[in-house]
Amino acid sequence: MFSQDDLQQIARHGLSPESVGRQIEHFRRGFPYLKVVRAASPGDGVTILDDGQADRAAARYDEAAGRLSVVKFVPASGAATRMFKELFEFVNEGKRGKGIDTLLQHVEDFAFWPELRAVLPEGAGDKAVVGAIVGEGLGYGSKPKGLVTFHAYPEGARKAVEEHLVEGAAYAAAGGKAKIHFTVSPEHRNGFEALLAEKVPLYEKRFGIRYDISFSVQKPSTDTIAVNPDNTPFRQDDGRLLFRPAGHGALIENLNDIDADLVFIKNIDNVTTDALRGDTVRFKKVLAGVLLGLQERASKYLKALDAGTGDLEPIAEFIRRELCVKLPERCDAALLRSILDRPIRVCGMVRNEGEPGGGPFWVANPDGTESLQIAESSQIAPDDMPLMKSATHFNPVDLVCGVRRADGSKYDLREYVDPATGFISSKSSGGRELRAQELPGLWNGAMARWNTVFVDVPVSTFSPVKTVLDLLRPQHR
Repeated sequence: MFSQDDLQQIARHGLSPESVGRQIEHFRRGFPYLKVVRAASPGDGVTILDDGQADRAAARYDEAAGRLSVVKFVPASGAATRMFKELFEFVNEGKRGKGIDTLLQHVEDFAFWPELRAVLPEGAGDKAVVGAIVGEGLGYGSKPKGLVTFHAYPEGARKAVEEHLVEGAAYAAAGGKAKIHFTVSPEHRNGFEALLAEKVPLYEKRFGIRYDISFSVQKPSTDTIAVNPDNTPFRQDDGRLLFRPAGHGALIENLNDIDADLVFIKNIDNVTTDALRGDTVRFKKVLAGVLLGLQERASKYLKALDAGTGDLEPIAEFIRRELCVKLPERCDAALLRSILDRPIRVCGMVRNEGEPGGGPFWVANPDGTESLQIAESSQIAPDDMPLMKSATHFNPVDLVCGVRRADGSKYDLREYVDPATGFISSKSSGGRELRAQELPGLWNGAMARWNTVFVDVPVSTFSPVKTVLDLLRPQHR
């Protein structure tokens, strides 16, 4: 199947012929649907905290933060193409819908208006205005969301990446230092570094902390081969194989390289303004405090099992009630230990108000247990789709991760991925149809074998920007 040139190309990606062969086999066989049992709901997989419980959890984190290594991990490699899709259609194809009318009617209300006005020629028409946003001018159509101006303040507008600096100072600063890690595309790294070199000193002075900013790019070894519709390797015009980035699930490699006790994960576009940030900061601390409490008890029970002094029933009850794992009727110490000794993630879940996104579900596992998973619609069989529609909550990507064992050593997160949870999509290259493969999503299959706990958080903590018009919402004004 592979020529000598192919083998050299595969090796340059850090892949092996065997791993590429497995990818091709996934194309041929497809990925199985998740064995979804039911949607998680309040009291059945989604924990509802009262004010007192939330306060105690936040206080637990505040008290421990100075002793912990904390990192805020922000996937920021995605381009803003979809954010400006309607604008491109207007500029390139002349399609004018209600979105364009709304944008032009409120163009002066966007935080980027002063920058836009500075590059507009006098008497610019509608198409010139929209063209200056996505093309020559602001160039937002070819920039990542992190470098788009989101919010206006009296002292000056902020881009999305700056809002993560502000957030990081509020809940991820341990020992006077806020560590923030951005995953970026190689072509945009210089843009991020230049902006942060300018802005970081200003925010350090404002908040009286130091920032430790780091970057990584998606590893070539996580790329997947593209195939033709008949599942044979897709070849470019020069005869070379085509490898594609395998989606955000590939970032489990980047996360695995982070050396920290706690890792907060939040998407680059989910930020709000200073005036509305209170709930976000409070509940980030709440989630972290819940995680620390779970880690403490799991560690105690692990030590008891290892010493041969553990009473199995209270351990099993902790696993069922607190770690949200449904155990089989008969379980021994080995099974209990294997469940306790896993990375833990505590995920905020927002009440379903019609926003897009995956949701929290109970899933059946091969070992006879049931556990909580974040599932996307593409992972659910058509016959099970009514379960998704019945979900009370959805996933805003609001995670706190505990990635160390009780003895302080770090988990190898790659051991907790479910490789059978990727998916296939139809794409094109050079006008030719192809099939592409994405790895298990970062908070889906890439964390499938973690211990997962869902906590209800207010919708005010979720302020995504999926289209440019979202910047006109109250959360961004």
